[in-house]
Amino acid sequence: MFEQIGNWVAFELLSLSIESQLGAAVQFFVMDTLKIFFLLVVIIYLMGLLRAFVSTERVRQLVAGRPKWQARALAITLGSVTPFCSCSSVPLFIGFVEARIPLGITFAFLIASPMINEVAVVLLITILGWEVALLYVLAGITVAYIGSMVIERFKPERWVESYVWDIKMRQQQETKAHSGGMLQRHDFAWNEVKVIVKRIWHWVFIGIALGAAFHGYVPEAWVTTYLSDAVSWWSVPVAVLVGVPLYSNATGVIPFIEAMLGKGVPIGTSLALMMSIAALSLPELLILRKVIRWPALAVFVGVLVVAFILVGYLFNFLYA
Repeated sequence: MFEQIGNWVAFELLSLSIESQLGAAVQFFVMDTLKIFFLLVVIIYLMGLLRAFVSTERVRQLVAGRPKWQARALAITLGSVTPFCSCSSVPLFIGFVEARIPLGITFAFLIASPMINEVAVVLLITILGWEVALLYVLAGITVAYIGSMVIERFKPERWVESYVWDIKMRQQQETKAHSGGMLQRHDFAWNEVKVIVKRIWHWVFIGIALGAAFHGYVPEAWVTTYLSDAVSWWSVPVAVLVGVPLYSNATGVIPFIEAMLGKGVPIGTSLALMMSIAALSLPELLILRKVIRWPALAVFVGVLVVAFILVGYLFNFLYA
């Protein structure tokens, strides 16, 4: 539906050429703007509705009552079975932070959620076989587990924006919703949508605009040409850096990865690009900036970039 609306606006309403770079950029911008805001509203609302039924304090106690390794594993499991893109994972991330769940465990969910989902795994099995799909899932779980542990060592709680911790008023609203009926729970969830979207909407627009410009004006041929050398040490780091401005989820990027593999791009380089697109998108980073300060964002990006590069080198070595 979103793609059809993007096509209508770009190629019928504005009469842009399907072959033009501007047409591709406009179509992408319209499609992704509608898709991201739709996902944000739906996910934030569902998260708010869930919080109206289940106390965040109860969730915090459940996680706090478990060993850290177990809580981290639960967060990764939850992330793995929720097929969200990086942007729609952020509202859940905010909810976890507000629930006082340790930030290291919260980051484990944020890393795992966009990278691993059932649909992407099935597609990988059909394209590359079950062995590669299994290795990809294990790599994603490892990155989420170890990456969140490394981030935790930097004590990122000190870099959380102050308003996120200031939840006394929202806890009162939450308590009222718990004791009320369905209408009160709906009001609480809808208020969550308005509060969060109001804070982040302009960052989402900026991120999508940058991604659309990259999508429209950097041809796929350029990507495959400069990333097809398995010998060059720089091919994997370049793939990771190229993936950051792009925006998609793991499922959406698989057809592009398949095309790259068909043109001779090494599997490790391709999967590093896939991980980068899925878990390190500009819209996600711009939204996260409203929750955590620059030092925490730099640590998050740095840890994942290093992890994806290492995973890319490993796959290129195994399948050389």
